[in-house]
Amino acid sequence: MKSLKKIIAVCLIGIMTFCMCACGNSSSKDGKTHLTFQIWDVAQKKGMQAVCDAYTKKHPDVSIEVQVTSWTEYWTKLEAAATSNKMPDIFWMHTNEILKYADYGKLEDLSDLYDDEDKDYYKKHFSDISLKNSQGSNGHMYGIPKDKDTVCLVYNKEMFDEAGVKYPDESWTWDDLTEASEKIHKKTGKYGYMAYGDDQLGYWNFVYQKGGYILTDDKEKGGFDNKATKDAMKFYINLQKEDWCPDQNYFSETSPGTAFFSEEGAMFFEGNWNLLAELDNYPEMVGKWDVAVLPKCPDPVKGDGRATISNGLSYATSKTGKNKKIAKDFLKFLGSEEGQRIQGESGAAIPAYEGLESTWMNVFKKYDYVLDVQKCVDMFDYGVQSINNKYRSVWKTKVSEELLRIYSGKVSVDKGLKNMNEYINTAKDE
Repeated sequence: MKSLKKIIAVCLIGIMTFCMCACGNSSSKDGKTHLTFQIWDVAQKKGMQAVCDAYTKKHPDVSIEVQVTSWTEYWTKLEAAATSNKMPDIFWMHTNEILKYADYGKLEDLSDLYDDEDKDYYKKHFSDISLKNSQGSNGHMYGIPKDKDTVCLVYNKEMFDEAGVKYPDESWTWDDLTEASEKIHKKTGKYGYMAYGDDQLGYWNFVYQKGGYILTDDKEKGGFDNKATKDAMKFYINLQKEDWCPDQNYFSETSPGTAFFSEEGAMFFEGNWNLLAELDNYPEMVGKWDVAVLPKCPDPVKGDGRATISNGLSYATSKTGKNKKIAKDFLKFLGSEEGQRIQGESGAAIPAYEGLESTWMNVFKKYDYVLDVQKCVDMFDYGVQSINNKYRSVWKTKVSEELLRIYSGKVSVDKGLKNMNEYINTAKDE
């Protein structure tokens, strides 16, 4: 792990604090085994605590503390803690990072965790995408699937009504998206679809709808030289040229979500994991907006033109943890139907456990189902695993920066896409 020494030198004080908090104390004065559970999303702390409480009720000799830190700080400190073998007892793992930690031997192999119960437990209860999101490069399980998600189209019903445009539905294509955007802009003066230069919540979806790909099936090469990929990228990038779409300079200061809930734009792509928080954070907008499935490509090279990026987190533990036996027992509970149900009922996320999607949807009862969240679940039928390989940490930033260079006109689309592909292809040599 190339940057570990540098990180330790820069963040020594914070790391020491993190490590001290992260290490479980198996010989505490109260006689309990104290486990630490690290996450990065404060909105999910309540849900994670609910799962912990359910476990400790059955195991009163165990205490579990849920600790929350910011996304950036989380990974900086976790990497340093991994180097010193002082990782938290349980922690979230993201698809962006799991290959690195698993391949470097920092995560406990959980492939046989349920063998005493059912050797096919994982396959019976989790989708292929959820399993792949929790595996290392060797195909072993280094995480327990936590949740799953899709990307949906969020739209302002009042702006559609004012412009006399029908709400998005399953028949919508890219053409409908652009036509509705133009009509809404002409009638209201507001933006239509806000296409910002993001991957998961932006162009990845268009690429796979077209029939292209970002990585080859073996995840060794980039796909930005594929014709379908290039055509989808050109379509997406050129949306910025329309009067109804903000440019990337706008998005550098204002996110699409902020613009949408300020009623400056009519549509944007959003992850289902943010919907409940947005209902809570923008009460004045409740009833004014809804969600739909993503528009499909009208002329795909292959497939039916439908795709949505589907990601998901996992629960993990350190290979060298002092409380590993108890931590693994807790992980087993986290992946059980009961543990996953509690997470769903808390509204934290859609459980990865197949068949429990309704537990998350039912949380929207308190808003009388003002959002058609069934659409988010429907899209699992054509979900595409979030793009990742073990070199992503090397090429991710370079690809994103090159895309901005294309948007700004500093490099042509063709040249920029060629560069982006080269960054992926040469990442393993760095």
